[in-house]
Amino acid sequence: MKAVIQRVSQASVSIEGQIVADIQQGLLVLVGFEDEDNFEDINWLTAKIANLRIFGDENHVMNLSLKDINGEMIIVSQFTLHALTKKGNRPSYIKASKPDVAIPLYESFIVQMEAELDKKVQTGQFGADMKVLLLNDGPVTLIIDTKNKE
Repeated sequence: MKAVIQRVSQASVSIEGQIVADIQQGLLVLVGFEDEDNFEDINWLTAKIANLRIFGDENHVMNLSLKDINGEMIIVSQFTLHALTKKGNRPSYIKASKPDVAIPLYESFIVQMEAELDKKVQTGQFGADMKVLLLNDGPVTLIIDTKNKE
């Protein structure tokens, strides 16, 4: 499972011109799944993201987590995170899970993240053509791969 975590001062997701998610200060999380991913990976990653200390404290030092600031979150499925680009110029997505595997993982990821944060998170729509707008704050962008838990 791979995730791109972006600290935002605002973000939104639109589908066919309709805004389906809209937040102010918080995190936009793009997440992609592989067939080997499991619920242990989901538990580890959601805890890691919820507790990342990437928000500024009173001294403008990144010491606070999303939980600490009571920030908002949007989660968007993103199969292209598993693109293979070694050969040629057309990315291969063979490592990305097909919907029958990815959808249950995505839904479990959302439920677990809500449990971690003790609040509802907003989402995109799995498989939809989404337009994602964000104002990256910092900029702060992190990439986490559950295959490299450190």
